[in-house]
Amino acid sequence: MTKTVFFLNGPNANLYGLDDKGTYGSDSFESIQQQCLEHAKSLGLTLDFRQSNHEGVLVDWIQEARLSADAIVINAAGLTYSSVPILDALLAFNGPIIEAHMSNIWQREPFRHHSYISKAATGVIAGLGVTGYRLALSAVSELLK
Repeated sequence: MTKTVFFLNGPNANLYGLDDKGTYGSDSFESIQQQCLEHAKSLGLTLDFRQSNHEGVLVDWIQEARLSADAIVINAAGLTYSSVPILDALLAFNGPIIEAHMSNIWQREPFRHHSYISKAATGVIAGLGVTGYRLALSAVSELLK
């Protein structure tokens, strides 16, 4: 039976690749999505890859995942450092949760050094760009076996 993974991206992830000298590299959000879809398929996973700039939408998707997904990969972006509602929703999810960040959040501004998401996460991958997203999917695949 195929396992379903929700891959949730938070605010401004849709802007990836617009500044190739910036923090997140030159891959567009669409390119990242395609790479993740292909990798998930190679792992035998069904991937539902989503992005929203709105906290409540992310909370709704996490709640939806309780009934529709076996695992969650999440990059809550700027909401990582401030969202108790996202944390609470993740704590109500029973499957594996991987927190993934394109950048190394511990090499950035001090306010980014604390993640609310980490309390609910099974594991954290940060600082590896798109490779980290693929590794998050590989980790979920292993955790679901």
